[in-house]
Amino acid sequence: MVRRSRRGRALKVTDREDARMLPRKRRGTGKRWPGGLVGAVVVASLLAGAVGCADERDGTGRAKEPEDRSVAPTELCGGKAVSAEAGEALKVITGTTRFEGWSDYPTVAHGAQELRKRLTFAVVGDGDVCRFFPLGDMPDSHFRVTWELVEGAPTGEPDPKFTELAMGERALTARDAAFLQFACRSEGIADSPSVLHIQIGVENWAFPKRFRADPKILENAHATVAHSFSLAMAKELGCENDGGLAARPSLDPA
Repeated sequence: MVRRSRRGRALKVTDREDARMLPRKRRGTGKRWPGGLVGAVVVASLLAGAVGCADERDGTGRAKEPEDRSVAPTELCGGKAVSAEAGEALKVITGTTRFEGWSDYPTVAHGAQELRKRLTFAVVGDGDVCRFFPLGDMPDSHFRVTWELVEGAPTGEPDPKFTELAMGERALTARDAAFLQFACRSEGIADSPSVLHIQIGVENWAFPKRFRADPKILENAHATVAHSFSLAMAKELGCENDGGLAARPSLDPA
Protein backbone atom coordinates (compact mmCIF):
# COMPACT_ATOMS: atom_id res chain seq x y z
CA MET A 1 0.00 0.00 0.00
CA VAL A 2 1.27 3.52 -0.80
CA ARG A 3 0.10 6.63 1.00
CA ARG A 4 1.10 10.26 0.92
CA SER A 5 3.03 12.00 3.68
CA ARG A 6 1.94 15.38 4.96
CA ARG A 7 4.48 16.95 2.59
CA GLY A 8 3.02 15.10 -0.38
CA ARG A 9 5.79 12.49 -0.68
CA ALA A 10 4.84 8.92 -1.47
CA LEU A 11 5.45 6.54 1.43
CA LYS A 12 5.32 2.75 1.27
CA VAL A 13 3.23 1.22 4.03
CA THR A 14 4.16 -2.31 4.99
CA ASP A 15 1.54 -5.03 5.21
CA ARG A 16 2.12 -5.27 8.96
CA GLU A 17 1.65 -1.51 9.48
CA ASP A 18 -1.40 -1.50 7.24
CA ALA A 19 -2.94 -4.37 9.20
CA ARG A 20 -2.52 -2.48 12.46
CA MET A 21 -4.41 0.50 11.09
CA LEU A 22 -7.48 -1.44 9.97
CA PRO A 23 -10.28 -2.60 12.27
CA ARG A 24 -9.52 -5.99 13.70
CA LYS A 25 -11.69 -8.90 12.66
CA ARG A 26 -12.16 -12.11 14.58
CA ARG A 27 -10.71 -15.05 12.71
CA GLY A 28 -11.40 -18.75 13.12
CA THR A 29 -8.43 -21.05 13.65
CA GLY A 30 -9.65 -23.78 11.30
CA LYS A 31 -8.06 -26.36 13.62
CA ARG A 32 -9.12 -29.99 13.18
CA TRP A 33 -9.48 -32.09 16.33
CA PRO A 34 -8.39 -35.74 16.54
CA GLY A 35 -11.12 -38.17 15.42
CA GLY A 36 -11.66 -39.64 18.88
CA LEU A 37 -12.72 -36.24 20.28
CA VAL A 38 -15.04 -35.13 17.49
CA GLY A 39 -18.25 -36.33 19.14
CA ALA A 40 -17.42 -34.78 22.50
CA VAL A 41 -16.41 -31.49 20.91
CA VAL A 42 -19.61 -31.30 18.85
CA VAL A 43 -21.79 -32.00 21.91
CA ALA A 44 -19.89 -29.45 24.01
CA SER A 45 -20.23 -26.87 21.24
CA LEU A 46 -23.97 -27.43 20.99
CA LEU A 47 -24.38 -27.09 24.76
CA ALA A 48 -22.30 -23.92 24.80
CA GLY A 49 -24.38 -22.52 21.95
CA ALA A 50 -27.57 -23.27 23.80
CA VAL A 51 -26.33 -21.51 26.93
CA GLY A 52 -25.13 -18.57 24.87
CA CYS A 53 -28.51 -18.23 23.16
CA ALA A 54 -30.25 -18.29 26.51
CA ASP A 55 -27.96 -15.59 27.84
CA GLU A 56 -28.59 -13.41 24.79
CA ARG A 57 -32.38 -13.42 25.11
CA ASP A 58 -34.46 -10.80 26.90
CA GLY A 59 -37.27 -11.45 29.35
CA THR A 60 -39.75 -12.18 26.57
CA GLY A 61 -37.65 -15.03 25.19
CA ARG A 62 -36.65 -13.03 22.12
CA ALA A 63 -33.00 -12.72 21.13
CA LYS A 64 -31.36 -9.50 22.24
CA GLU A 65 -30.23 -7.06 19.60
CA PRO A 66 -26.43 -6.70 19.39
CA GLU A 67 -25.12 -3.62 21.18
CA ASP A 68 -24.76 -0.68 18.82
CA ARG A 69 -21.58 1.23 19.65
CA SER A 70 -21.71 3.48 16.61
CA VAL A 71 -22.20 7.24 16.88
CA ALA A 72 -23.29 10.09 14.67
CA PRO A 73 -20.42 12.10 13.12
CA THR A 74 -21.03 15.07 15.43
CA GLU A 75 -20.25 12.80 18.41
CA LEU A 76 -16.85 11.72 17.13
CA CYS A 77 -13.55 12.66 18.75
CA GLY A 78 -14.99 14.30 21.83
CA GLY A 79 -18.25 15.65 20.46
CA LYS A 80 -16.92 19.13 19.57
CA ALA A 81 -14.70 18.30 16.61
CA VAL A 82 -17.20 17.63 13.81
CA SER A 83 -19.69 20.36 12.98
CA ALA A 84 -23.08 19.60 11.45
CA GLU A 85 -21.69 20.76 8.10
CA ALA A 86 -18.65 18.51 8.46
CA GLY A 87 -20.96 15.65 9.42
CA GLU A 88 -22.79 16.10 6.13
CA ALA A 89 -19.42 16.12 4.36
CA LEU A 90 -18.52 12.79 5.96
CA LYS A 91 -21.82 11.40 4.71
CA VAL A 92 -20.93 12.56 1.20
CA ILE A 93 -17.53 10.84 1.44
CA THR A 94 -18.65 7.57 3.01
CA GLY A 95 -22.36 7.23 2.24
CA THR A 96 -23.14 6.59 5.92
CA THR A 97 -24.07 8.56 9.03
CA ARG A 98 -22.78 6.02 11.58
CA PHE A 99 -19.18 5.78 12.71
CA GLU A 100 -17.05 4.12 15.33
CA GLY A 101 -13.88 5.52 16.84
CA TRP A 102 -10.58 4.19 18.10
CA SER A 103 -10.33 4.50 21.87
CA ASP A 104 -6.60 5.34 21.82
CA TYR A 105 -7.06 8.83 20.37
CA PRO A 106 -10.57 9.86 21.36
CA THR A 107 -10.71 13.66 21.48
CA VAL A 108 -9.41 16.97 20.22
CA ALA A 109 -8.61 17.76 23.86
CA HIS A 110 -6.19 14.82 23.86
CA GLY A 111 -4.45 16.15 20.76
CA ALA A 112 -4.18 19.63 22.29
CA GLN A 113 -2.71 18.18 25.47
CA GLU A 114 -0.07 16.27 23.51
CA LEU A 115 0.76 19.39 21.51
CA ARG A 116 1.29 21.37 24.73
CA LYS A 117 3.61 18.64 26.04
CA ARG A 118 5.67 18.85 22.87
CA LEU A 119 6.15 22.59 23.39
CA THR A 120 7.96 21.99 26.68
CA PHE A 121 11.04 20.84 24.75
CA ALA A 122 10.51 21.56 21.02
CA VAL A 123 8.55 23.82 18.68
CA VAL A 124 8.17 21.15 16.00
CA GLY A 125 6.61 17.70 16.13
CA ASP A 126 3.45 15.84 15.31
CA GLY A 127 0.88 13.47 16.76
CA ASP A 128 -2.59 12.03 16.50
CA VAL A 129 -5.89 13.70 17.34
CA CYS A 130 -8.22 10.76 16.75
CA ARG A 131 -9.12 7.98 14.34
CA PHE A 132 -12.49 6.66 13.26
CA PHE A 133 -14.08 4.48 10.62
CA PRO A 134 -17.47 4.43 8.90
CA LEU A 135 -19.90 1.58 9.43
CA GLY A 136 -21.61 -0.05 6.47
CA ASP A 137 -20.16 -1.34 3.23
CA MET A 138 -16.77 0.40 3.55
CA PRO A 139 -14.98 -1.96 5.99
CA ASP A 140 -11.46 -1.06 4.84
CA SER A 141 -11.83 2.73 4.98
CA HIS A 142 -10.87 4.74 8.03
CA PHE A 143 -9.94 8.30 8.88
CA ARG A 144 -6.86 9.52 10.71
CA VAL A 145 -6.77 13.08 12.07
CA THR A 146 -3.35 14.47 12.99
CA TRP A 147 -1.68 17.64 14.26
CA GLU A 148 1.75 18.96 13.34
CA LEU A 149 3.82 21.85 14.69
CA VAL A 150 5.84 23.41 11.88
CA GLU A 151 8.56 26.05 11.96
CA GLY A 152 6.80 28.81 10.08
CA ALA A 153 4.42 29.87 7.35
CA PRO A 154 4.30 27.42 4.43
CA THR A 155 6.60 27.92 1.46
CA GLY A 156 7.13 26.14 -1.81
CA GLU A 157 4.71 24.51 -4.21
CA PRO A 158 2.34 21.81 -2.94
CA ASP A 159 1.97 18.37 -4.47
CA PRO A 160 0.00 18.61 -7.76
CA LYS A 161 -2.65 16.22 -6.42
CA PHE A 162 -3.83 18.95 -4.02
CA THR A 163 -6.02 21.98 -4.67
CA GLU A 164 -5.13 25.04 -2.60
CA LEU A 165 -7.98 26.87 -0.86
CA ALA A 166 -8.20 30.27 0.81
CA MET A 167 -8.24 29.22 4.49
CA GLY A 168 -5.72 29.87 7.25
CA GLU A 169 -2.06 30.10 6.24
CA ARG A 170 -2.57 27.33 3.71
CA ALA A 171 -5.29 24.78 3.00
CA LEU A 172 -4.72 21.85 0.65
CA THR A 173 -7.37 19.33 -0.31
CA ALA A 174 -7.60 16.21 -2.46
CA ARG A 175 -10.06 13.39 -3.06
CA ASP A 176 -8.81 11.41 -0.07
CA ALA A 177 -7.18 13.96 2.28
CA ALA A 178 -7.00 17.60 3.35
CA PHE A 179 -4.50 19.66 5.36
CA LEU A 180 -5.07 23.07 6.92
CA GLN A 181 -2.34 25.18 8.55
CA PHE A 182 -3.14 28.15 10.78
CA ALA A 183 -1.23 30.56 13.02
CA CYS A 184 -1.99 30.50 16.73
CA ARG A 185 -1.25 33.15 19.34
CA SER A 186 -2.27 32.01 22.80
CA GLU A 187 -1.41 33.26 26.28
CA GLY A 188 -2.64 29.96 27.68
CA ILE A 189 0.32 28.00 26.27
CA ALA A 190 3.35 28.44 28.48
CA ASP A 191 6.93 28.43 27.15
CA SER A 192 5.76 28.80 23.56
CA PRO A 193 6.92 31.26 20.88
CA SER A 194 4.72 34.25 20.15
CA VAL A 195 3.15 32.48 17.17
CA LEU A 196 2.62 28.76 16.68
CA HIS A 197 2.11 27.29 13.23
CA ILE A 198 -0.17 24.28 13.42
CA GLN A 199 -1.27 21.96 10.63
CA ILE A 200 -4.28 19.68 10.98
CA GLY A 201 -4.53 16.75 8.60
CA VAL A 202 -7.49 14.53 7.74
CA GLU A 203 -6.53 11.43 5.77
CA ASN A 204 -8.92 8.80 4.45
CA TRP A 205 -6.96 5.56 4.37
CA ALA A 206 -7.84 2.65 2.09
CA PHE A 207 -10.05 5.02 0.12
CA PRO A 208 -12.42 2.92 -2.05
CA LYS A 209 -12.27 3.43 -5.82
CA ARG A 210 -16.02 3.62 -6.24
CA PHE A 211 -16.06 6.95 -4.37
CA ARG A 212 -13.70 8.67 -6.81
CA ALA A 213 -16.25 9.63 -9.45
CA ASP A 214 -16.53 13.36 -8.64
CA PRO A 215 -13.17 14.75 -7.44
CA LYS A 216 -14.40 18.30 -6.82
CA ILE A 217 -17.19 17.23 -4.45
CA LEU A 218 -14.80 14.96 -2.57
CA GLU A 219 -12.16 17.69 -2.34
CA ASN A 220 -14.69 20.12 -0.85
CA ALA A 221 -15.94 17.47 1.58
CA HIS A 222 -12.48 16.66 2.91
CA ALA A 223 -11.66 20.37 3.20
CA THR A 224 -14.84 20.91 5.21
CA VAL A 225 -13.87 18.15 7.64
CA ALA A 226 -10.32 19.49 7.98
CA HIS A 227 -11.66 22.99 8.69
CA SER A 228 -13.94 21.64 11.41
CA PHE A 229 -11.10 19.86 13.21
CA SER A 230 -8.78 22.86 12.78
CA LEU A 231 -11.32 25.24 14.28
CA ALA A 232 -11.94 22.84 17.17
CA MET A 233 -8.20 22.62 17.86
CA ALA A 234 -7.79 26.40 17.69
CA LYS A 235 -10.58 26.84 20.24
CA GLU A 236 -9.16 24.10 22.49
CA LEU A 237 -5.74 25.79 22.50
CA GLY A 238 -7.27 29.22 23.10
CA CYS A 239 -5.82 30.69 19.91
CA GLU A 240 -6.50 34.39 19.45
CA ASN A 241 -9.33 34.97 16.96
CA ASP A 242 -9.64 31.18 16.54
CA GLY A 243 -6.39 31.14 14.61
CA GLY A 244 -7.88 33.37 11.93
CA LEU A 245 -10.37 30.68 10.93
CA ALA A 246 -13.95 31.64 10.10
CA ALA A 247 -16.92 29.82 11.53
CA ARG A 248 -17.56 28.13 8.18
CA PRO A 249 -15.07 26.75 5.66
CA SER A 250 -14.05 28.73 2.59
CA LEU A 251 -13.93 26.49 -0.46
CA ASP A 252 -12.73 29.20 -2.82
CA PRO A 253 -9.41 28.55 -4.59
CA ALA A 254 -6.46 30.46 -3.18
